[in-house]
Amino acid sequence: MKHARPRSLSRRRVEQLVSKTRSNGSAGSRIDFLSRHFLGRSYKVTLIGSAGAPEVFTASLDEFDCVTYVETVLALSRSSGAGEFIDSLRKIRYEQGRVEWKRRNHYMTGWIRNNTRMGAVRRLSTGIRPVVKERILDVVSGLPPIRTRFECVPKSDIRRLGARLETGDLIFFASTRKHLDIFHCGILVRDSDRLKMRHASRSRNGVVEQDLDDFLKANRMAGVIVVRPTEEPRR
Repeated sequence: MKHARPRSLSRRRVEQLVSKTRSNGSAGSRIDFLSRHFLGRSYKVTLIGSAGAPEVFTASLDEFDCVTYVETVLALSRSSGAGEFIDSLRKIRYEQGRVEWKRRNHYMTGWIRNNTRMGAVRRLSTGIRPVVKERILDVVSGLPPIRTRFECVPKSDIRRLGARLETGDLIFFASTRKHLDIFHCGILVRDSDRLKMRHASRSRNGVVEQDLDDFLKANRMAGVIVVRPTEEPRR
């Protein structure tokens, strides 16, 4: 599976897109440009595979759910060509880059752990005492229950994070449900003193930008996890 390529991906479109980021010196500036480029795209679950059906490596530049939006932008920001994008996306989405349904990062605490281990992102030192959550994850049909333990910044302390957050940071929202870790994710953008989030929203049927405060007010959550993309040398 090392050389698996995603179905129906236009390499020419990828090349054209990443060529526009070559003058952007930082990961944050590349993620800013790329995440803005996809605003207005449709919401759709594009991943193919299940416990009973073969996994198909997919990639889209036109339709996203919240996870594939983050994955696609992150992979593009780390690439200078279509081949690098394909390789990066595969490694971001699948444990050890192996295209198999069981190795897909179904739960986002696993996604964070595996991508931190791979060096694509790093956890932020927040200076805020986190809360510890223990869950038995069992909402994905066909996977055995997974016991997990993770730390997150409680919702009441999220605003204290403000000064530490930068454009391009990835934010993950911890669920209040006993059998789920993360219920949504997005990309943060700093606009002067305001923080906005770009994300693929099911309720809004597309990729949108909204004030982070508005999202926090509208949703129940146990807390947040924020990670920062690492700098990938550009060729």
